[in-house]
Amino acid sequence: MTAASPDAAGAEREATNVAQAAKPDAFRAEQVTVSYQSRSGTIHALRDVDLRIGDGEFVAVLGPSGCGKSTLLKVAAGLISPTSGQAAIAGKTLAGPGRDTGVAFQKPNLLPWKNVLENVMLPARTLGLPEPPALQRAHDLLQLMDLTAFARHYPAELSGGMQQRVGIARMLLNDPALLLMDEPFAALDAMTRETLTFELQRIWLARRKSVLFITHSIAEAVFLADRVVVMSARPGRIVDDFQVPLERPRTADTMASTQFAQACQYLRRHFQ
Repeated sequence: MTAASPDAAGAEREATNVAQAAKPDAFRAEQVTVSYQSRSGTIHALRDVDLRIGDGEFVAVLGPSGCGKSTLLKVAAGLISPTSGQAAIAGKTLAGPGRDTGVAFQKPNLLPWKNVLENVMLPARTLGLPEPPALQRAHDLLQLMDLTAFARHYPAELSGGMQQRVGIARMLLNDPALLLMDEPFAALDAMTRETLTFELQRIWLARRKSVLFITHSIAEAVFLADRVVVMSARPGRIVDDFQVPLERPRTADTMASTQFAQACQYLRRHFQ
């Protein structure tokens, strides 16, 4: 096989960059403000939030409790409409929930009377997806999650970490372009949480989905994300957008590195 010339290789890289630049962002928020009424008056949850997530990019969001992180995720999911500004998925202005997004919350909310495979197949039923290819995809996802042997088990027979993996498989069934994850590991013990952090990186490297990941853990954000966005106290504004300077795949040794510690310390200063 003849190697490409330097000029040809450079032209190929430039063409790839142009093609990527031409793709619309997986998610874009422009001057998004969210306010709502309560019995005590107007609550300003978000103010003038600008955020973009590129195709295949993993973005984590950090911020103090009550700063509007989950509100931002609900805007991206089409569950909340901005009071002002606009949000778009793949260049299309959001007008409600759609098939382009998959959502995972702290609890996977599995149906206890359905087994693992049936729970993963739920989006096929609700979205009217053709069953044979959806079933094959469900089996492929269970294999990706190392859950094939548990396909016929029920949620009560699984550990908390396994239940969360089932929830992630269900989220991926209809192949959404954007994954929205709201502290999906927060309810788990420390060891299980760390294990699933490694698992999520493995899954992301295999599928390269765009991800908006909400977390309170600085270390979790630095380990998983390409960029870490920091929000202020309510009304939530973006006060920092940090590019994580760590190569992938990241390992336990990465967590022990000086570069990892420095990245965590840089972000921690926002909360001191």
